[in-house]
Amino acid sequence: MRKFSLLILLSTILILSACSSAAKSGSPIKDFNYTDQDGKPFGLKDLKDKVWVADFVFTNCTTVCPPMSSNMSQLQQDVKDAGLKDVHFVSFSIDPAIDTPEVLKEYGEAFAADFSTWHFLTGYTQEEIEDYVPKNFKTIVKKPRDDDQVIHGVSFYLLNKKGEIIADYPGNTDVPFKQIIKDIKSALKQ
Repeated sequence: MRKFSLLILLSTILILSACSSAAKSGSPIKDFNYTDQDGKPFGLKDLKDKVWVADFVFTNCTTVCPPMSSNMSQLQQDVKDAGLKDVHFVSFSIDPAIDTPEVLKEYGEAFAADFSTWHFLTGYTQEEIEDYVPKNFKTIVKKPRDDDQVIHGVSFYLLNKKGEIIADYPGNTDVPFKQIIKDIKSALKQ
């Protein structure tokens, strides 16, 4: 019964996050300084004056994370194909005890990540990420005590050069790639 309740909760979260759009226009996020896939410090200051897309994944995810990472990889390629510069991608691990820099690097390689602009972050506690994400991205992150699958939203978040969320999109299915590219172009001009 507990797993069924968890499944219902996760389904509800996925449906709600897929329905969300640019409602978070101009929402600034708090500063962060974590560790990237190369074991180097990486924070909001490294994204200053850059447009970027964020999501939340974990490497042993058996459901939504592989399609999300595949879609992020496609988006990174679309950005390159469109000739857009200074656009970055940030995937925050929501299972940092498992997702070491080495594990994240291997995970990123499996999705053909170009690490010059796609950063996989860890270096915080489970409690810290479960506090940071809802306060800044208005979505849930929760690791159940009796399950290794972390509950989380599936959106891609577009942030402007000031570190403000200006739009969000479904990241696992029906990703509006053309709209995201259009919005990135607009954000780059500001």
